[in-house]
Amino acid sequence: MLNFNEPPFVGKELEYIRKAIDNKKICGDGEFTKKCNRWMEETSKSEKVLLTTSCTHSLEMAAILVDVKEGDEVIMPSYTFVSTADAFVMRGANIVFVDIRPDTMNIDEDLIEAAITEKTKVIVPVHYAGVACEMDKILEIARKYSLYVVEDSAQGVMSEYKGRALGSIGDFGCYSFHETKNYSMGEGGALLIQNKNFIEKAEIIREKGTDRSKFFRGQVDKYTWVETGSSYLPSELNAAYLWAQLEIADDINNRRLEIWNRYYNGLKDLNDIELPTIPDGCKHNAHMFYIKAKNLEERVELIKYLKDNDIQTVFHYIPLHSSPNGIKVGRFNGVDKYTTKESERLLRLPMYYGLKDEEVDNVIEKIKLFYRK
Repeated sequence: MLNFNEPPFVGKELEYIRKAIDNKKICGDGEFTKKCNRWMEETSKSEKVLLTTSCTHSLEMAAILVDVKEGDEVIMPSYTFVSTADAFVMRGANIVFVDIRPDTMNIDEDLIEAAITEKTKVIVPVHYAGVACEMDKILEIARKYSLYVVEDSAQGVMSEYKGRALGSIGDFGCYSFHETKNYSMGEGGALLIQNKNFIEKAEIIREKGTDRSKFFRGQVDKYTWVETGSSYLPSELNAAYLWAQLEIADDINNRRLEIWNRYYNGLKDLNDIELPTIPDGCKHNAHMFYIKAKNLEERVELIKYLKDNDIQTVFHYIPLHSSPNGIKVGRFNGVDKYTTKESERLLRLPMYYGLKDEEVDNVIEKIKLFYRK
């Protein structure tokens, strides 16, 4: 069976994990955590980046930093992972879902303003498949209404919007290093901070509400509990695993783009399906390659056909607004014109760093055979 995903492994991970153990520093914020933070600060041109235990926790930290409170409203697409909403719901927020664009599966920037009320506090654009939302328009709206922008860039490491790294455009950005992402530490994430005034508080929240980071820098002679926080600092072992991949991030990115382009060129003449759209000004990272079938029934048949031919393919999110908890904690503003319809058509093909050209060609051929039949 050709797997849908296999976590990246480039060869130096075990060596670096052993080095972390030999350094007798495995709890976090050691050599490898600092290297990962520095790499992300340099590549994204962010004021500060903090490695975290997950993208979920990065989103939670952002929600705390912007002081989301009971009754506040947060605008986001319904077509996203539950963490995008969970982070703000845990602070007492109500979620306002907005329809997506059918071309990119991203939030429709032209529908955001109509969803704003006096209770709105944050806009959360989700860069689906590593393809940027229309950030100029979103930032313009946010400035007009004095709202925060928290980018869910879980899938966006190494992607850009008009020359700027995703995650570095809003007030905060959140990365994921889950095993399904382009670069992985098993479970992990990062918080990108653009305003210097938030850095110290972010460090405190990440360290269980203590000023431990200032203590290790010699800024205080002892550390103590100064804020309400949690344990968002990942293990140094996880950071060591990730660093092996960030060292060769361009190589991984280029290979994934080769695979993406091979899929695209192999399927672009097949009129029965729709392929991804990359808008002008967007530089994507080949996080995923998806196709859209005619409808839900056809997608079910195609998944079964490919499985029978030893190829694992998967659909993606069930829209949050139609989920049991989404109904309880949120509302859909306007008309669900595309969110449900497009989500039922989308099918993700195998995509990972170690995927071979012949395996990609086999997937392409089997899809073509399905539609010939």
